[in-house]
Amino acid sequence: MARGATERSDSRYRCVGIGVGPANLSLASLLHGHTDVRNVFFESKAEFGWHEGQQIPGTSLQVSLFKDLVTLAQPTSPFSFLAYLHDQGKIYHFLNARFDAVPRQEFRNYMRWACERNPNIVFGEQVLSVDFDGEFVVATERRTVRADNVVLGIGTHPVLPEQASRDAATQFHAGEFTARSGGLGGKRVCVVGGGQSGAEAVLHLLGRSGSELPRRVSWVSRRTNYFPIDDSPFTNDFYMPCHSEYFSRLDRTAREDFNRDNVLSSDGISEHTLRDLYQRLYVLRFIEGAGDLFALFPNRTVRAVGGADADGWKLTLGHNDQPDELEEIDADVVVWATGYRTREADVLAPLAGRIEREGGEFRIDGNYAVRWDGPADRNIFVQNRARGQRGLADPNLSLNAYRSQRIVDRIRGVRSDGQLPSFIEWSAKPRLGLSWEG
Repeated sequence: MARGATERSDSRYRCVGIGVGPANLSLASLLHGHTDVRNVFFESKAEFGWHEGQQIPGTSLQVSLFKDLVTLAQPTSPFSFLAYLHDQGKIYHFLNARFDAVPRQEFRNYMRWACERNPNIVFGEQVLSVDFDGEFVVATERRTVRADNVVLGIGTHPVLPEQASRDAATQFHAGEFTARSGGLGGKRVCVVGGGQSGAEAVLHLLGRSGSELPRRVSWVSRRTNYFPIDDSPFTNDFYMPCHSEYFSRLDRTAREDFNRDNVLSSDGISEHTLRDLYQRLYVLRFIEGAGDLFALFPNRTVRAVGGADADGWKLTLGHNDQPDELEEIDADVVVWATGYRTREADVLAPLAGRIEREGGEFRIDGNYAVRWDGPADRNIFVQNRARGQRGLADPNLSLNAYRSQRIVDRIRGVRSDGQLPSFIEWSAKPRLGLSWEG
């Protein structure tokens, strides 16, 4: 999709984006109407994709349709989800369908539509490195461009535990589920991971029929049960800009404790997925008399995996409450629903020694600009790389548009109006002269 952005001879930009996932696509969409900020966004893939290996029919978003690319920052933007529905002539159909949540495939289609409307997005061109000589020097596999600001939005990669056999044909990450889950009829399948992707894989496998139905589906999770996402109103206040600002001012230990204690506000299973799955288990056991088709193993850790593609796999489990009691599961196929990790920022290697760090993250300021030893008007912004500094909302769609707007404002030297704060008083408001004597 190399369109207008590649046709101009001037190679200098106010903003160069690296990677086009939802985060940088949000930024590109918000920048589109600002002619004073010449920009280009490079993506190495040939076309837009978003969790393509997990686009299982029937799956849906875990957030509101208003948490699209732009609406919570610019509700009148022509790149909103509602604008997409209207442009495609199906806004009434969508209303009449009364979806409980936006189908994930439809949201993917919406983001593809946003890419197609933006000539500043270039697919099929990989950025190789970013250096600095008074301006950022961005080298791609085809050219070199210069920029006042760069924005890193390169996303995540699948995580496989050390017990996994990475080269096995019958072990794979849930991110490849749609491509590699065919031909499982009559086989023993073990899904490892108690989050949304694991639940969706189990539900899809048990929903098959006839020759496509597996012989047995086992589901293993380290969590003590299969927990729902906490989508309640006050918990959702964690995903407001004011809480993100409050969180960023806490000390590191408090931030780490918060992310650990509240992980189910972002990484639980949708209630409708759990309900559908439980109903499917009921039907299998009590109506169809096929209760041996499934086995659930929460509160377990996979200690070891032995075997081979030709012979099948034996998973050794340790019970978290009874660590001396080991269990074994036989499986022909293992699906690892074990999450994702932030990609290494290899393109910034020439600048690595000039960037401040906090833990495993680049240290950022309040506008998501990396703290480094360069000029104040030359910024390296990062997207989805500050969970430890900005909280559970950082990789979530909830604050996607807010973060992008902060970056736009910093580049343009303005400040957009904020929204009213939470009903909750997050920060302490001590009375003058009042102290605790113990």
